[in-house]
Amino acid sequence: MILAEGEQTVPSWRLLVPMPSEIIWSFIFLVIFALVFMKFILPRLTAVLDERSEKIEGGLRKAEQVQEQVDQLKNDQEQELAAARQEAASIREKARADGQKIVDEARSRAEAESERVLAAGRQQLSAERISASTELRGEVGSLASDLASKIVGESLTDDERSRRVIDRFLDDLESSQTTTR
Repeated sequence: MILAEGEQTVPSWRLLVPMPSEIIWSFIFLVIFALVFMKFILPRLTAVLDERSEKIEGGLRKAEQVQEQVDQLKNDQEQELAAARQEAASIREKARADGQKIVDEARSRAEAESERVLAAGRQQLSAERISASTELRGEVGSLASDLASKIVGESLTDDERSRRVIDRFLDDLESSQTTTR
């Protein structure tokens, strides 16, 4: 290194250590900056951070409330669904019972109608049997009377007497048939 006249060489360690006036001015600037920062910037920064924190906490609270509402609605919906299923089951059971009741009523009506038809048939059969018996008695009586007239050789003109004889004969015939059975 070449030094010009009147220049002094500064030791290298001196380049790394600042001068005392620079240290004092740096300290004063640092104190002023710290005061301005603490007085104006820090409160605004704190206010912004607090506001953001409140917004985040409010959002979290709102999200928790919404989640609680969703959970409550889900529980309500599940309860309503369970109630609807239970009501549907009771309706199905009532429909089954009503269907069985209708079937039983129809069956009892059919049985009653069957009994009525059977009773009417029995009455008709009994009436026809009585009618056939009466008609048969008349025919058998006239045949017996004709036969007796031919056997005796005389006409049996007394209708009342011949009717009594025929009735007695038929009654004896019927009683002998019922005892042989």
